[in-house]
Amino acid sequence: MKMADNKNKLSVISVFHEFEKKRVLDDISFNVSEGEFLSILGPSGCGKTTLLRILIGLLKPSGGQIIKDGLDITDKPASERGMGIVFQNYALFENMTVFGNIEYALKIKKSEKNGAKARTESIIEHMGLSEHAFKKPHELSGGQQQRVAIARTLVLNPDIILFDEPMSALDVATRLMLRKELKKIQAEFGTTMIYITHDQEEAFALSDRIMIMDNAKLVQIDTPEQIIESPADDYVKTFVIDNLQAKINSLVRYVR
Repeated sequence: MKMADNKNKLSVISVFHEFEKKRVLDDISFNVSEGEFLSILGPSGCGKTTLLRILIGLLKPSGGQIIKDGLDITDKPASERGMGIVFQNYALFENMTVFGNIEYALKIKKSEKNGAKARTESIIEHMGLSEHAFKKPHELSGGQQQRVAIARTLVLNPDIILFDEPMSALDVATRLMLRKELKKIQAEFGTTMIYITHDQEEAFALSDRIMIMDNAKLVQIDTPEQIIESPADDYVKTFVIDNLQAKINSLVRYVR
């Protein structure tokens, strides 16, 4: 996805967070361009989920600023940030149909009630869910449930979507299908996407840039090509490049 004129959409400035006197985020600063797909890559416990919670407004940082479209949103609640989030566990209402789950996102926002039915129908069709519109979540596959979760976020027309390891519970074939779906959505809607993952292959397949974290710190933020050509340190080389090579070698053996 080509970023629209490199316009700055989101700036994170010297953000840190402390929990029980320990820094779980340490002086994080980066920018995200409008229409960019940025993956935040790192092992469990590195601070990436804490950062996501701060970005969406579910957690207030101990210090630093979050700037969106030139406005300081550090103290704004999640409902006023113009962002959406897709969780790993789908977070669907089991007693509601696909249509009901998606429409509910509009109904709870008073300003979005007008035309809720028509907009829901449009998103359902766009996401290829028309034949499942009146099924309940337990009648769907994991991949279909995740598409419903994405549709429920898209229906609110956010200009930034955050993803919290959304494919980690899915099989390989479904992950590949959803990767294509996300890139299609990014291209068609021009949505800025920030994607949390521990999977190196996934980050490289999806991203315009990748931000690598370790031990609460930002280690490197670059394009996939730049990371391969110039890893910032031995950690990046081991965690990213060596792991990618190991996966490639494993696939080659499997094919043989």
